[in-house]
Amino acid sequence: MTAPRTPSRAPRALVVLSLIGGTLFVLPLLGLLTETPWSRLGSILSDDIVVDALVLSAVTSIAAAVLSALFGVPIAWVLSRLQFRGRAIARAIVTLPMVLPPVVGGAALLFALGRNGLIGGFLNDVTGFSPFSVWGVILANTFVAMPFLILTVEGALNGIDRRHEAAAQTLGATDLEVFRRITLPMIAPSLKAGLLLAWARSLGEFGATITFAGNLQGRTQTLPLAVFVNLQSADREPALAISLILVAISLTVLVSLRDRWWGAR
Repeated sequence: MTAPRTPSRAPRALVVLSLIGGTLFVLPLLGLLTETPWSRLGSILSDDIVVDALVLSAVTSIAAAVLSALFGVPIAWVLSRLQFRGRAIARAIVTLPMVLPPVVGGAALLFALGRNGLIGGFLNDVTGFSPFSVWGVILANTFVAMPFLILTVEGALNGIDRRHEAAAQTLGATDLEVFRRITLPMIAPSLKAGLLLAWARSLGEFGATITFAGNLQGRTQTLPLAVFVNLQSADREPALAISLILVAISLTVLVSLRDRWWGAR
């Protein structure tokens, strides 16, 4: 079989259109870089508002990634391995937050887990849970981030050679041992990619968080919320500095996952 031919010359129309479209992504980055107060960046990032938001974002995004793995991997396994009526609907439901407007997701969480929500009053009486807390931020982040891990892991489960799992079962391994010692190591690269995606999505979450958990400095105000607050003030430099951090983190995540998405040439 001969290797696929690559075009020797790119059509001029496609090149021109790609350059025009690319400016849509490049210009905002240039605007951010040119407006960033580089000489005062250190002092801005050490401000209490920025530090509080940075610490809260770090804690809640990591917690959300862990919860996404704890519950998302079993969901992905069920969707990949089990045949049951309504599986397509189940997959649509657990991936709905990927396309759902984040504000709508936050409102749904509020109607379910708020103090006057479906089970929110019961949770508050039994555990003292309140949406306007660190746990509220973590739940909002997990809600929007877990679907990314589920899809990544399910794709990996569908792509592995299941003969290794069958061989382990014939040797007497239990289903849980097969999952722990055979399946998980085989999907480890995709699991890491899914964890990284879930963490990055949690770090950048805004709509569901502000709707469900509010915007309280030091309590529920994460980095994106701090950007929103500072953009409405006379001094926008903290918003620029925080935005620069989030852009740098997002680019790092995308570059590190490039081989998982489209492969190296």
